[in-house]
Amino acid sequence: MSKRDYYEVLGVSKGASPEEIKSAYKKLAIKYHPDKNQGNKDAEEKFKEAAEAYDVLSDAKKKGTYDQFGHAGMQGGMGGGGPGFSSFDDIFSHFGDIFGDVFGGGGRRGGARRQSGPPRGEDLQIKLSLTLQEIYSGTTKKVKLKRYNKCESCNGTGGTGKQTCTTCGGMGQVRQTQNSLFGTMVNVVTCPECQGSGTIIKQKCSSCYGHGRTLGEVTISIDIPAGVAEGNYITLRGEGHRGMNGGAAGDLLAIITEKEDPYFERQGLDIYCQAEVSFPTLCLGGEIRVQTLDGEVELKIPSGTQSEKLLRLRGKGLPDINGQGQGDQYVKVHAYTPSNLSSREKELLEELEKINREKAPESSFFEKAKNFFK
Repeated sequence: MSKRDYYEVLGVSKGASPEEIKSAYKKLAIKYHPDKNQGNKDAEEKFKEAAEAYDVLSDAKKKGTYDQFGHAGMQGGMGGGGPGFSSFDDIFSHFGDIFGDVFGGGGRRGGARRQSGPPRGEDLQIKLSLTLQEIYSGTTKKVKLKRYNKCESCNGTGGTGKQTCTTCGGMGQVRQTQNSLFGTMVNVVTCPECQGSGTIIKQKCSSCYGHGRTLGEVTISIDIPAGVAEGNYITLRGEGHRGMNGGAAGDLLAIITEKEDPYFERQGLDIYCQAEVSFPTLCLGGEIRVQTLDGEVELKIPSGTQSEKLLRLRGKGLPDINGQGQGDQYVKVHAYTPSNLSSREKELLEELEKINREKAPESSFFEKAKNFFK
C-alpha cells in the first residue's frame, strides 16, 4: 500500500511554518491518541501515520529531502509506527516535549514523568561513490560496517538478575541541583548508573559486560534509486549502532557521491559529451554513432553543421528520481582534422580550396581595406 503524502496527512501546505506543522500534529495526536481510542485500530494507524509525517516535516534536513525526492528519498524502514518507531512508547519517547505540552505529563504516557528507557544507539554515516551509469540505472550496493550489534551471548539483555536501579528508583532519570548566582538550578539528566534503562544487571554478561551490545562487522545491502545526485542521502532506519541495555538502534545515513566520468559531464538531469566529425560529413550531412548511457545510437548530422555546435538527443539523459521525465544528452561536434593525408586526399582538398577561392567575392573586406590605404 502506497504512503499518503505527509503534507496531506497533517493537513498543511508545503509552505507551512514549523509552528503550523507542530500545531497540526498536536491536533491529530490528541484526536487519535491511543488512550482516547483504546481498541480502535484505525485510530492507532492514523496516530502512527501522523507521527511518521511529523518526524520528517519537523526536521529541516529530512523535510528538504522529502520535498525534493518524495517517499523515495525516505527509504530504509519507514513503515509501521513511523521512522524507527517500534511501539507507541517509542513515539512518546521521541516526541516527549510535545506530549508533555498536549497531555500535561499525566496518564500512563506523556511528558517528563515517564521512564525515559534505555538510550537509543548512535547514528552511522557512510559515503557511497557511484558511477554515472549506476546513477542512470539504479543499483544495489553491499557495504561492510563496523557497528555495535545486539550481544548474541545474552540476547541483548546484558546478563541476568535484573533489578530496579536504586540510584533513580527505576525512573531512568535523576535530578541534579546546582546553586548559582541566579538561584538554584535543577536539571533532569539520564541516570549515570543504569544509563536510562531504570534497571541494573546483577550478573553481567561476560561478552558485553552488561551493555547488551558488542562491536562486530556486518554486511548490508543498500538499494539506490535511479536519478540520485551528489549530496543526496538515504536513511536506513535501525541500521546504526545498537543502543545499550536494549535500547533501539540508531540510523545509517548513506551519502551519495559521484565518480568523475571519462566521457560524460553531468548538469542536472542533462549530460554532455563530445564527438569528432569529418569535414565532409559536416558539410554534406550524415549520421555518426555516439555513446549514450543506454548504449550506442545514431546521431543525425544536418548538412552545413558548424564545428562546436551542440546537437541534442532527447530523453537520453538521467531519469528524475520521482519518475517525472528524463533529461537530454547534448553532443558537441568537433571538425576532425586528419594528420596523414594520401596524395589523392591532398589533391582533392587543393581542388576544393581552389573552388572556394573562385567563389569568394571580388571585393572582399580585405580587398576594400587594402584599396583604402593605397
